[in-house]
Amino acid sequence: MPLLSSASGQQQKELPSLIILKSEAGEPRNSLEDGSAKYEGEFSKWNNGGGVFHSLACIDPTAVIEVGAIVHSKAMVGANVHIGSGAVIGPAVSIGGSTKIGYNAVLSNCSIGDSCAVYNGVCIGQDGFGFFVDDQGNMVKKPQLLNVRIGNNVEIGANSCVDRGSWRDTVIGDHSKIDNLVQIAHNVVIGRSCIICGQVGIAGSATIGDYVTLGGRVAVRDHVSVASKVRLAANSCVTKDISEPGDYAGFPAVPAREWRRQVANQRRISKQGGS
Repeated sequence: MPLLSSASGQQQKELPSLIILKSEAGEPRNSLEDGSAKYEGEFSKWNNGGGVFHSLACIDPTAVIEVGAIVHSKAMVGANVHIGSGAVIGPAVSIGGSTKIGYNAVLSNCSIGDSCAVYNGVCIGQDGFGFFVDDQGNMVKKPQLLNVRIGNNVEIGANSCVDRGSWRDTVIGDHSKIDNLVQIAHNVVIGRSCIICGQVGIAGSATIGDYVTLGGRVAVRDHVSVASKVRLAANSCVTKDISEPGDYAGFPAVPAREWRRQVANQRRISKQGGS
């Protein structure tokens, strides 16, 4: 590579020449005016923010990719998307228009709808937690080859994790809101307009209906179903299917009225034992 002399007299490497990338229609997709400059190799600098993208990614010119973020091959980034510094958008990930991706978020094997908010440190699309014991007694990982599908107007709070599916896609429905530090395991299906508060854990293959509210630190067992319009109090644990809408609480979760009677009886017994 040729060398250039700087103002101080020191020799520097000459930058590679610029190449304008074109879309399939032949129009300039990433010219210097609207966003990017090609450097050597398959990755380029996106000048609307300073991040890096692969030459086979499809990115709307209005998108912002901040310094330190990277968009990999065949990813699709819609109009007015904002990707924060340190974020990693994996191969073939799809992000809908006006969605915001926070700092250091990591996305793989997923599609995200329009007008979503994915906050700092979120991980979406990584392998689920599934193993079996082989004939030699070794723990062997089950293949996790499917995806995560997230609807429109969904929010996912900081440092939450959504695993990709093994036998069906993991799904989060439109308008659902997820707090910080939530774990959503592989094959989970969550309906529309659900509220999931901080530190909730939903085990693999659970099915959550529409308009469900899970209070803080609720635990949902694997392979159970929760009906639409169920509300679960904080610290509840769902150990079997809930088929009727209403309020539930306790470990195991029961209708809230029954749980209150249980608590009152425990207090009464404690007082009698103390006297």
